[in-house]
Amino acid sequence: MTLSRRLQAVCNAGWRFAYRVSFPLARAWWRLRQQPHEGALVAVYVGSCLLLLRSSYRREWNLPGGGINPGETPEQAARRELKEEIALASDELVLAHVVSGIWDGRPDQVHVYEVRVSKLPSLTLDNREIVEARLFSTSELQDLSVTGPTMAYLMQAGLLMTAGKSSGPRQDGISTSAIPSRRGITMTP
Repeated sequence: MTLSRRLQAVCNAGWRFAYRVSFPLARAWWRLRQQPHEGALVAVYVGSCLLLLRSSYRREWNLPGGGINPGETPEQAARRELKEEIALASDELVLAHVVSGIWDGRPDQVHVYEVRVSKLPSLTLDNREIVEARLFSTSELQDLSVTGPTMAYLMQAGLLMTAGKSSGPRQDGISTSAIPSRRGITMTP
C-alpha cells in the first residue's frame, strides 16, 4: 500500500468516526427541537432488484438520499444526493411517494423518487459516509433491517409483506400518500 493510499484510508477512518460520534448527538438535538424535517430519497431499481446503501453511522440499510437544502426542490435534492452518495446521474427520476413519520426523533416528510436502469452502473462510494451498496431482491427485503422512511416506502410500494425489521428508533404514526397516479394508503404500525 502506497503512502497516499494509507493516508486516504486514515482520513476515511477519521471521517467515519466523526459521523458515528456526531449522528447520535444530532439525533438528540433533533429530538429536543422537534423541528420538522424534509428529505428526498431515490429508489434505484436494477431489473427487479433494489439498490440500498449502508451509512457508516447506521446499522440499517437505506435508500440513497438525504435532507433538502434551503432553496432546493425535492427533485434537486434527490439528484444531488445520488451524485454525492454513489456518483450516479439520472434524467429519469419519477416522484413515486411521499411518506411521513417521526424518524430520528423528529417529524419528517420524505419525497421518494424512483429510477429504473437496465444494469447497475459503476458506483463510486466515498467510504466515509456511504460504506456499502448492494442490490436486494424482493424476497431479501422481507427480513432486512431498514430505516423508517425506507420501510414506509417499501410498504407503500407493496414490496414488504409485513412491517419488516427496524433496529432503529420507534416509528410513530407512519403515514404515506401516493402521487395522484397511484392509490393512496394510510398506515399506522
